[in-house]
Parts: sequence; structure tokens; C-alpha cells
Amino acid sequence: MTTSEPRTIALFGGTGKTGRHVFTQSLDAGHAVRALARRPEALDIAHGRLTVVAGDVLDPAAVHETVRGADAVVSVFGQVKGSPATLQTEGTQNIVDAMKAEGIRRIISLSGGGLPAEQHDRPRLPDHIIRWLLRRLSPQVLSDAHGHLAVLRASGLDFTVVRGPRLTDAPATGSYRVGWVGVNASTQIARADLAAFILTQLDDDTFVGELPFVSR
Repeated sequence: MTTSEPRTIALFGGTGKTGRHVFTQSLDAGHAVRALARRPEALDIAHGRLTVVAGDVLDPAAVHETVRGADAVVSVFGQVKGSPATLQTEGTQNIVDAMKAEGIRRIISLSGGGLPAEQHDRPRLPDHIIRWLLRRLSPQVLSDAHGHLAVLRASGLDFTVVRGPRLTDAPATGSYRVGWVGVNASTQIARADLAAFILTQLDDDTFVGELPFVSR
């Protein structure tokens, strides 16, 4: 399911595995997309509603150019091998600064279930184990996720951080659950279904300021 009202979306992370689904679904839904890409050739389609900005999320000028003229921002970039330790935090700060300069209020960001929503999550034993493993094996990624959330909470903008469990490359099912860790949730979701939910948030303010957990 996608939003019915065409928008201009500033997209960060559109060349990633989940971002690619957000990218294609956005165009299929009739949205215009302004996408930042370090390698523009990775977005290997020509489309009348697509603008590709060459650059990096750590470059404030490139970020500002990407959000210029947008109605909302979708941020699905994250750390990969060799990324700076604070990539998501610093990149999100650049996005927030550009949004404020352009008068844009809505941003949907992507994270994992290791980022807690204390008021709503009810983690079970497997969830506690996964979070422990993340703290032990990927402390830099988890710290950066917390940092980007802190930036969004301090921004005063209308943000939603969408969280997911293990992501798969299975075909879209068109069906998913929206809950919290340990509450109406499973352990995986197809990237295509997660992307579909992300796009519904362009027109839905139910989770403004919240961290919904989306799973199969």
C-alpha cells in the first residue's frame, strides 16, 4: 500500500537494498523523487519525475540541494563497511538543517529493532538476546542509530523512525503488522513490504514522534 497523493520526496539511501524499493515504489506511486547518490549511475533509470543529485550525505551543500523543493524527506541510509562511526548521526543533522532552511517538516527515517521505544516495547527473551548481540557485535552501528534519533528528537520536526526486524529479499506480500518489539510483531519482513509502509507515512501522522515496529 502506498500513499495516494503525489508528493516530491527527497530520498537518502535510495541505492541500498531497502532504499531501492522505496525509490521504485515512489515513482510507481506517482511521486517525484530527488535522490542523493554517491554513485548516480547506481540509479540506472531515466524518469521524468526523477532528479539525481551527486554527492554524499556528509556534504551539507549536496544535502541541501537534494531537499530543495521537496514536500517530505525519506531517509533510509545507514552504515556500511568502512562508514564513519557517526555517519547516520551527522548525515541526519545535515538533513535536518537543510529541512529547516527549506521549511520542510516531515521526515521518515529507518532503523532496526535494536533502537528501543521504551514506552511501547515489551521485549521477550529472543529480543533481549538480539539487543545484547547488537551491543556486543555492532556497538558503533547501534550508537549511531541512537545518535540519529537524538538529532530528530531535538529537531522539532515531524519525524517517524520506522523500525524493522530481519529484512529479507522475498517478494512483496502486501501485508504486514505494525506494532512494537514484542507486541504484535514477528522476526522478519520483506524489504518491499517495509518500503510500502514507509511511504504510507507521508500521509499518516499516527506515528509522528514515534518508532513503530513493522514486521510480517
